[in-house]
Amino acid sequence: MYLSCDPIGNLLLAKFSFEGGKDACVFLPASVVFWLLAHLPVNQDPELLPPPNLPHVLPEDWDDVVNPRVLSVQCKQFDDAIRMTMELDRTANLTVLLNRSNVELMRQMMEGYRGDLMDLGF
Repeated sequence: MYLSCDPIGNLLLAKFSFEGGKDACVFLPASVVFWLLAHLPVNQDPELLPPPNLPHVLPEDWDDVVNPRVLSVQCKQFDDAIRMTMELDRTANLTVLLNRSNVELMRQMMEGYRGDLMDLGF
């Protein structure tokens, strides 16, 4: 999983890599990012290792017209992972299972982009 911010500050592009080498990209509106930041658990394990093999966001990922926008997200926390089900604007829902390393990476990246995003209070 990797994130990139648009220059206007309204969206993050999230790129997920799945087992088997397939990738998927979705646009995360700032309102969803702020909700996730308020609800994702902060890592408490000082020995947690970062995830291997991060995908890279390319310029063509931003321009791909098939990338859907996330309308809402539901999360279910387990001991060692979080399942995120994203309601998308033009395709079927996307469900991803993120282990603790990926959850913490996502949280840190979103936190890093917090200042670049506009909180419109929705």
